[in-house]
Amino acid sequence: MDERTSEAALTLTKFGVGQPVRRTEDPKLVKGEGRYTDDVNRPGQAYAAIVRSREAHGVIRGIDIETAKGMPGVLAVLTAADLKEYGGLKCNVPLKSRDGSPIRYVPRPALAADKVRFVGDPIACVIAETVEQAKDAAEAVAVDIDPLPVVLDPEAASKPGAPLVYDEVPNNVALDFHFGDTAKVDEAFAKAKHVTHLRTSNQRMIIAPMEPRVAIGEFEAGSAKWTLTSCTQGVHGVKTALMDILKIPAEKMRVVTGQVGGSFGMKAPVYPEYVCILHAAKVLGRPVKWTDERSGSFVSDHHGRAQDMNVEIAFDDNAQILAVRLTGYGDMGGYLGAFGPMLPTLNVTKNVVGVYRTPLLEVSAKCVFTNTTQVSAYRGAGRPEGNYYIERALDIAAAELGIDRIELRKRNMIKPRDLPFKAASDMTYDSGDFPAVLKQALEMADYKGFARRKRESKKNGKLRGIGIGCYLEVTAGGGKELGNIRFNDDGTVTIVCGTLDYGQGHATAYAQVLVDQLGIPFDRIRLEEGDSDIVTFGGGSGGSRSIMFASATIVESAQLVIERGKQAASYVLEASAGDIEFKDGSFVIAGTDRSIGLMELAAKLRGGLKLPDGAPASLDVDHTLSNPLPSAFPNGCHIAEVEIDADTFETRVVKYSAVNDLGTVVNPMLVEGQIQGGVVQGLGQVLLEKAVYDNDGQLVSGSFMDYAMPRAHDAPMIEVAHHPVPTKSNPIGAKGCGEAGTSGGLPSVANAVIDALSEYGIRHIEMPMTPSSIWSAIQATQKA
Repeated sequence: MDERTSEAALTLTKFGVGQPVRRTEDPKLVKGEGRYTDDVNRPGQAYAAIVRSREAHGVIRGIDIETAKGMPGVLAVLTAADLKEYGGLKCNVPLKSRDGSPIRYVPRPALAADKVRFVGDPIACVIAETVEQAKDAAEAVAVDIDPLPVVLDPEAASKPGAPLVYDEVPNNVALDFHFGDTAKVDEAFAKAKHVTHLRTSNQRMIIAPMEPRVAIGEFEAGSAKWTLTSCTQGVHGVKTALMDILKIPAEKMRVVTGQVGGSFGMKAPVYPEYVCILHAAKVLGRPVKWTDERSGSFVSDHHGRAQDMNVEIAFDDNAQILAVRLTGYGDMGGYLGAFGPMLPTLNVTKNVVGVYRTPLLEVSAKCVFTNTTQVSAYRGAGRPEGNYYIERALDIAAAELGIDRIELRKRNMIKPRDLPFKAASDMTYDSGDFPAVLKQALEMADYKGFARRKRESKKNGKLRGIGIGCYLEVTAGGGKELGNIRFNDDGTVTIVCGTLDYGQGHATAYAQVLVDQLGIPFDRIRLEEGDSDIVTFGGGSGGSRSIMFASATIVESAQLVIERGKQAASYVLEASAGDIEFKDGSFVIAGTDRSIGLMELAAKLRGGLKLPDGAPASLDVDHTLSNPLPSAFPNGCHIAEVEIDADTFETRVVKYSAVNDLGTVVNPMLVEGQIQGGVVQGLGQVLLEKAVYDNDGQLVSGSFMDYAMPRAHDAPMIEVAHHPVPTKSNPIGAKGCGEAGTSGGLPSVANAVIDALSEYGIRHIEMPMTPSSIWSAIQATQKA
C-alpha cells in the first residue's frame, strides 16, 4: 500500500459513512463567527416595522398614515394599495375534497386590504432611517376596523350559521378530505368484536426557534433584479414563490441564506413581510431590513399541529385490528399556510397505521378557516400526530380488552416476512424489523424492572408510569435534487446542494458521503446551499428528506466525476480509459502500480494541463438527481418513564430509551442529537405547551411568560440505540431522522403519564398534561 492509498484508507476509516465525525460548522459557531441574517447589514439600509391587526376579525374602514409619514426619519408607509401589482401568497397543495372539487385556495395579500382575519394580520409597513423611528411611526398609524364575530374552534366554524372568515368559502371549509372505502370500513366495524373510541387533540403549538425571522430586501435598478437575504429552509423554493408573487422571471430574483438558528418547518415559506421590504427597496432605491421580535413572531409565524380527531379501532375476537377510522378537523387559521392542508389529511393518513397490520383505513378530515394565526408544518408535520393517535388508542384498547399492551402491539405488528408490505395507507413499506426493534427497546429500558422502580417511587411520594411509543414515519418522497461538485483553485472541493442546513449538520454528513465515494480528504470538502444564483434547483430541507436526496445525488455526481477522471487519467497515464480503475481515491492502470490521485489530477487540470479535444477540461460535475426517490420509512420504539409528584402533580420524565431503525446511519453523533431534540419537542407538547386564544381571538399565550417551552431541567438523559435495516430507496440506505424523535416522544411520554394515573381509573387526558389538568382529572374520578 503506497502513501497515497494509506491516506485515503485513513480518511475513510475516520471520516466515512458511519463515523461519529464532529460537525465542521461548530468551531465557527461557538466562536461567534457564524453569519445569521441579523448579522448582515447593507450600506445605507433602512428599517421596516409592521403594523398588525389588534382585532381577530373585522372590516377595514380606513387606514390613516399621514401622521406616521410626517414623523422623523420616516421614508415610506406602505398599505395594500401600494402592493396591488403583486400576486398573493399561495398554498399549492394539490388536494381535492371528497366530492372531487379542488381545495378552496384564497391567495393571501401581503397586507390586508378589506378585512383582517386574525390578531397579527399585517396591515401596513413603515420604513424609516432607524428601527426606533420605524417602530414609533408604526404606533402612529391609525386603523379603523369594524369588528366582526369571531370563530376560533374549527368544528364550530364548520357548522351552518357560523361567522364566515371568507364570504366565498361556505362553512369555512377549505377542504373536505376523504380517504378510504367507507362501505368496507363500515362492514368491518359492524362485525367487530370490540371497538375502541378516542376523541383527542393535537393542540396548537408556537414553533419558536431560537432565531426569529429576519430579512433584507434589495433592488438593483440597473438590472431590475431583486435580492432577498433571509433565514429559509431552501433558497430555491423561496425564490420560486417570490417569482410568482412579484411576477418576474428567474434571472430577476435571488435568495441568499446564511446560518439559520432553527426552523422546524416554520421558515420554509414566503411571508408577507418579505414582499413589503422588497417593494420598499425598489421604491426607495436602498436596502430595507426587517427583524421580527418575539412578540411579533408569536402571532405572525405560522403555528403547528392544531388538530381534533375521533379515533376508532375495530378488533376481531383475537384482538387483531380489522380497521382504523379517523374523523376530525384541522384548524387552518385565517389563511391557508403553505403546507397546512396536508397535515391533518394526507400526512396523517400515511402515518396513522404505523407498524401495524391494518387491513382497512378511513380518514375524514375537514380543513377549516378560523380567526387565528395560520397553521402549517411543524417538526413532523402530521407524522407525530398520526403516530400519537394510533399509540394512544392502542393503550386504551389494551385496557378495555384486558390484554397486556405489549402483547396487543406484538399481536398486530407487521413481521419481517410480510415485507414488502402494502399498508392500508397505500404506502408500501420496503424494509424493517418492527418486532426486533420493540424487543430491543424493552430490554434497553429494563421493562421487567419497572415494577421495582414503581414501588421505589411510591415510597418517595411519587406516581410512576411507563409508556411505549412505537412509530413509523413516511418521509417526503418524489422531487429532484441538485448535487454539483466543484474542484476549486485552492484545492478544496465544493458540493452544491439544494437542501439547506438549519442546525442539522449537512456539511459534515454530506462530506462523509463524498469521502466514501471519492476518498477526498474530509477537511477539504465544503458545502454551498444558500445562494439561489448558485443553487439553481433544489427541494430544500423538510420531511426528513435531506440525507436521502442529497446522498443519492452526491453518489450519482461522484460516479460522473469518476467517469470524467478515467478519461482524463487515460491521457496522463497513457493508457486506455477502459483499463483505468478508480480505487482508494486514485486512478490506477489495472494490474500495475501506475496511478494518479484524484486530487492531483484535478489540480493538473486546473493548472492548464493540455488534453486532446473531447477530453474533460475539469472534473467538475453539474448534476440533478434524475429519478425521484420514493418515501422511506424510519421507525422505532421509544419507552418513557415519568414520575408525578402526588402532592403537586408536577410530572418529570425520569428515564427515556429510544431504539430507532433509521437505515444506514451516516453520522451517529448527529443522529443522536436529532433524536434527542425531537424527543424534547414531543415532551414539551405532552407536558407544557399550548397556544391559547381568548373568546375575542386574542393570543393569551403571547410570550414566554405565558407559553411554557421545555427547559434543560425538563429533559431527561435520553439513551439512543439503533437497529438499522437499510432501505433500498436510495443508494446509501438511509431513512431520514430529523422528525423521528418527535414521533416517538409524543406517544411514549403521553402513554407514560396516563399509565401513572391509571390507578385512579384515568385512561386519557388531553395535552398538555399539566399539574392542573392532572389534578382536575383525579378530582373528577374521585367525585364519580
